[in-house]
Parts: sequence; structure tokens; C-alpha cells
Amino acid sequence: MNILFLTLSQIISDISQRGIYPDLLRKFAGEGHSVFIVCPFERRLKKETCLSKNGNVHTLGVKTLNITKSDIIEKGIGTILIEYQYRKALRKYLSDIQFDLVMYSTPPITFNKVIRSLKKKTGSKSYLLLKDIFPQNAVDMGMLSIHSPLYWFFRKKEKTLYLLSDHIGCMSQANVDYILEHNFFVPKERVEVCPNAIEIQQSDKFTDKKIILSKYGISTKATIFACVGNVGKPQGIDFLIEVLNSNKNRTDAYFLIIGEGTEYNKLNNWLNKVKPNNAKLISNLPKKECDVLIAASDIGLIFLDHRFTVPNYPSRLLTYLENKMPVLMATDTCSDIGKIAEENGYGIWVESNDLEKFDSKLNYLISNKELFMTMGEKGYQYLIDNFTVETSYKIIMSHFK
Repeated sequence: MNILFLTLSQIISDISQRGIYPDLLRKFAGEGHSVFIVCPFERRLKKETCLSKNGNVHTLGVKTLNITKSDIIEKGIGTILIEYQYRKALRKYLSDIQFDLVMYSTPPITFNKVIRSLKKKTGSKSYLLLKDIFPQNAVDMGMLSIHSPLYWFFRKKEKTLYLLSDHIGCMSQANVDYILEHNFFVPKERVEVCPNAIEIQQSDKFTDKKIILSKYGISTKATIFACVGNVGKPQGIDFLIEVLNSNKNRTDAYFLIIGEGTEYNKLNNWLNKVKPNNAKLISNLPKKECDVLIAASDIGLIFLDHRFTVPNYPSRLLTYLENKMPVLMATDTCSDIGKIAEENGYGIWVESNDLEKFDSKLNYLISNKELFMTMGEKGYQYLIDNFTVETSYKIIMSHFK
């Protein structure tokens, strides 16, 4: 088949990098499909729109405004403009291709005209990989009001996107339930669980982790808690700072945060002011070095703001499970990521405004290191059984029998 993937993710032409989107697209390409990727060349990259090819993978990079890691004004304008920019690039570079399947992920929710025109022209099926429920998540974070014209503008876009989608793949059952409950117009049979998934690779777990930890000046005697990924408002950085402050004098726990985002400066300023000896924030770390550093850590951390009323399922979980790490999660009460982890024995959950309970669970993990291996193995097996690209590929392709 000819498969078009619309995304805001930065994906290079050979899609050799690791991640939930490159891994899935490599699977499609490996099965013999022709894959066409449309992704942004954000303003900061200083690149012009162009089409590249590597085997049966074609990448159309489209010049856009900065729509990630930018202020809310440029992000908002860029998100609105991107539909026009993608349509223009598609007409210029890929107008002769008959697509069988159009896939796209949220964010954004503004691909409606692109999807509608492609479906009308080619008769293609459309599949939404739902990774973000916007604009409600912005309302939860206090960034939008449900009474504002901007909210209703984006809400209308969201509804249209759901109606245009022949199938909606959600990250978990909680996401499925939410979509059906709050969007009565969406037929139940269109919505299914199609989880975040990766191509599993052998973990480079260090038998002597002192080598890599010493390189970064990290304690080799403490239990290493790693928090990897975006450092933004959705990740509940205020609660993370509370956790760091509560445990700043410990010598048996070390907190390693790797990532960037809108709240990076806030976290970095606190660290520079307090100067705890058991915490480090690292940005701009090459992917391979990041993977090695995670492999040298002991326990994965996931934080989500407690105000969320929409379920989330951060893909960083898969990195921890691949490295056979137990996971300590502090999230909202509507996400089911913690419930699933506890039911399957690879993680522990607390609500992300309960510092006392979080510290209690942290103490429990540090005091029961014999559980590390057992919980890690359970998580790795759950990854194999549920979160591989083979699983997601089969779910999507089941609609083409």
C-alpha cells in the first residue's frame, strides 16, 4: 500500500532513530509498503521545504513556524498555519500518489482539510493515532477557558477530526472510554486501543554501572531514579520540585532528570538556587548517550499534573520497561497508566499531589531492592506482550483484510 503519515514529530528521512513513530513506520516499510512522511521543518532549523527518499520511505519536510518548544503565541499561530502549509507541499510534491491509508497523530488537531481532500481524491482510509486530547488538556492546565472563542474554535476542529477518522487508535482503555463518553457522535466501532509501541532492542544494562555514572558525576552508591522526556506543564514540574526538595538531603536516592521543555528553566533555576547534591538536570543529550544513562539507572519516574481530567499514557514508560526498570508514577486519577502498572506488577502509583505517599513509596522501593529484578522482568514481559510495533501494526492492518 501507499501510506501517508502526517505528523508534528521531527523524523529524518531514513527513520533510523528510535521512537514510537519511526519504529512503527519502519515496520510498515519492512512489510513492503511505500511510506510517505510529512513532517515539519521548524523555523529554528532554517531549512526549506523539500522531498527526500530512502528506499521505500519518502519524507516531505515542510517549512513551518516553531510549533514545539516555543511560546504559546507562535505555537498557536504555527498550529493553525500548518494545515495550509502541508496542503500546499502535498500538492506540489505528492499530487500524483494514490494513498491507501492516511495516518496522523495528535497533536495537532488541524489536519482536517488535508485529510478530507486526500480521502475525496484517493478514497483512502484514515487512521488517527490519538496521543493527545486537545483542547481539553489545555483547559486542565489553565491555558484555555471553555468560555473562550479559541477553545470553541479548537473544539470544533477536534470534533471534525474525529468524524473524518475511519478509525481512532487510543493509547489505553481509559482513552477509549473518554472519547466515547465525551463525543457521543463518534461510533463505538471506530474507536479501539492501539497502544504506544516500539521495536524492542537488547538493553545495554551495565554490570558495573559505575563507569557511566561517574562520567556524569552521579552517585554510584545511591538508588538512581531516572525521569526522562519532556519537561513541561503536563509533567507536573511543581510536584517534581516538591519531591526533590523533600528528599534533597538523602544519600541513598539520586534523581536524574533528562529532557527539555517549557518548564526547563523553572526546574533548572530551582536546582541552581537550592543546589541539592542528589539531583541533576541534563538537556541536549544525544539519544545513544541518553539510552546508556537510562540503562545505568535503577527506577523510572513518570510525573503528570494532578489536574488532568483527560487520560494520558506517556511513551517514556516503554523506555523504562525495555530496560527492565520498575516504575514509580505520580499522576492524575483519570489516567490508567498507574492502575495497569500495579495490576501487572511492574510499577507503583500515587496521585501527583500527595507528597507524603510518594515519599513512602520511594522509601519502600529503596528498602526493597530485591524487588527490582522481579518488577523489571514483569515489566519487560508486559512490554513484549503489549507494546511492540508488531502488535500495533496488526491492529491497524486488521482493517484492510
